[in-house]
Amino acid sequence: MTIQEAQEQVDQWIKTYGVRYFSELTNMAILTEEVGELARIMARTYGDQSFKKSDLSKNLADEMADVLWVLLCLANQTGVDMEDAWRKNIEKKIARDADRHLNNSKL
Repeated sequence: MTIQEAQEQVDQWIKTYGVRYFSELTNMAILTEEVGELARIMARTYGDQSFKKSDLSKNLADEMADVLWVLLCLANQTGVDMEDAWRKNIEKKIARDADRHLNNSKL
């Protein structure tokens, strides 16, 4: 699936089941909430915190997909072509960081 196809799938779901998009500000708040849920799992799986009973049913992949879902909602709402944005972002990183990490003695 391409990023564009994912954006279209989200849009179709919203139009079929979701009635309408939440406002951009509401979706930004939801994105923040979803990133927090992802961070919670990461902290417990790879960090020093232990799981609580309520955390045990959480799924890392599902939480990542939730973050992507809301991000694609925001892209659709604001007219951002994420496939084009991704391509431009990679090009920017290549130009900016071509030697940066290779020459980093910390790595």
